[in-house]
Amino acid sequence: MPNNIIIPYSATAISVIARFIFMYLLYTKKSTNDLSLLFCIMNITSSTLWIQYSIEISDFPILIRGSSDLLLFSLSSLYIISNKLREHHPILPEHIIATYN
Repeated sequence: MPNNIIIPYSATAISVIARFIFMYLLYTKKSTNDLSLLFCIMNITSSTLWIQYSIEISDFPILIRGSSDLLLFSLSSLYIISNKLREHHPILPEHIIATYN
């Protein structure tokens, strides 16, 4: 396999694996960090631009990377927002639970 195919697919694979590691750490730490959310939003924007660029130059490895990043960072953002909402608005507040005991 020539280098002009190995390098972009290797870079794509490493990038996608790194995103899964980020998502795993995000999930296990139950993050609500504003910087994590900002990081995700910036990467969603970047991924969207990479997708557009990859379409313009017909580069499939960049398209795969941009698309997978867009999906994974969107899921991560939704997870962070969900954790923030849960943190600020619990399903059953303690004073309601104490009333029924």
